[in-house]
Amino acid sequence: MPNEEIQLESIPHGKLGIVSLESSQKLGNKVNEYLVKWRSNRQQLHPNDIAFKGYQRDTYLIDHSLPRFGNGEAKGTIRESVRGDDLYILLDITNHSLTYKMCGQINHMSPDDHYQDLKRIIAAASGKAKRINVIMPFLYESRQHRRSSRESLDCALALQELVSMGVENIITFDAHDPRVQNSIPLHGFESVTAAYQFVKALCLNVEDLVFDNNHMMVISPDEGGTDRAVYLANVLGINMGMFYKRRDYSRIVDGRNPIVAHEFLGQSVEGKDVFIIDDMISSGESMIDVATELKKRNAKRIFVISTFGLFTNGFEKFDEAVEKGIIYKVLTTDLIYQPQELLDRDYYISCGMSKYIAYIIDTLNHDTSISDLLNPYDKIKNIVAKYTDGTL
Repeated sequence: MPNEEIQLESIPHGKLGIVSLESSQKLGNKVNEYLVKWRSNRQQLHPNDIAFKGYQRDTYLIDHSLPRFGNGEAKGTIRESVRGDDLYILLDITNHSLTYKMCGQINHMSPDDHYQDLKRIIAAASGKAKRINVIMPFLYESRQHRRSSRESLDCALALQELVSMGVENIITFDAHDPRVQNSIPLHGFESVTAAYQFVKALCLNVEDLVFDNNHMMVISPDEGGTDRAVYLANVLGINMGMFYKRRDYSRIVDGRNPIVAHEFLGQSVEGKDVFIIDDMISSGESMIDVATELKKRNAKRIFVISTFGLFTNGFEKFDEAVEKGIIYKVLTTDLIYQPQELLDRDYYISCGMSKYIAYIIDTLNHDTSISDLLNPYDKIKNIVAKYTDGTL
């Protein structure tokens, strides 16, 4: 059954409201446009039903502000009523382009700053909104998800803090380790994948792909990402391989044990298009090292695919890898901040996620199961079939 019809089978949990923080303003505007369009059509079916009061609005974005004082402190203000609203707060903790003044100095906002702003908005809405949901595409402190020695367990603490403030559902994308949800077992937590959006972007932007074992392969750059590689390989009906990282555990550089070498496990990649898929590109060194190793094994074209493109060390190394023919295309989503210099790269493909987020919000607002949205198996099969038939 189409998603549009599913929504009409249940009454909304409450009047829909979206607080899109400045860090994700562009994405929030796109999500809002989809919801306004869909609901303006549906409202005609329930014009006088009190349960659908406020269902159709010109905008679902809630006016708010997060002003800062001269010493760097801040406060959160919601400028319109949210009483009885089913509230969805959308933010991007990785957006380093935003700045604020502290004692006359310009500071770039860090993940900690964004997280504090989220708590300020939750505090402003608590006791008024009927339900508070957080959509945090890049999960705060997700790389500090487990304890291996005397160290902080930041991600679990953050999740527990959010639910203690009244958050009922937390939606994230491709969490570094989804098992972190065990820290809040009595509350809603979903780690959503972008597998369909990746395949769709490939089909729309690359003309001569052949989806079979003889021409294509999926690679996980490390042992931690094998689940997502296994899933995509199984859906596409192709083989997968993986690298594991040999590290020097005698020393720490930039907060981690440096990688000594990448070792490959899997079948031959000779003459095949290869998808290297991971949850994030940070500095990009691991991805480029893996791509280089695959080229040594005579891989044909290498596609670097990641949910989050942080590019913490800039784009020069990727530019160089593309010029040398090591990497063919780089794909990441628009879930987090994308600088214009990235969007201008010829080798870069952006995967839009706003419609998917709008579906998730729309479905949850109706208290309807999102199981079908979380499993894109049929959609991937359909788009690959259309691409192969030439009907896409």
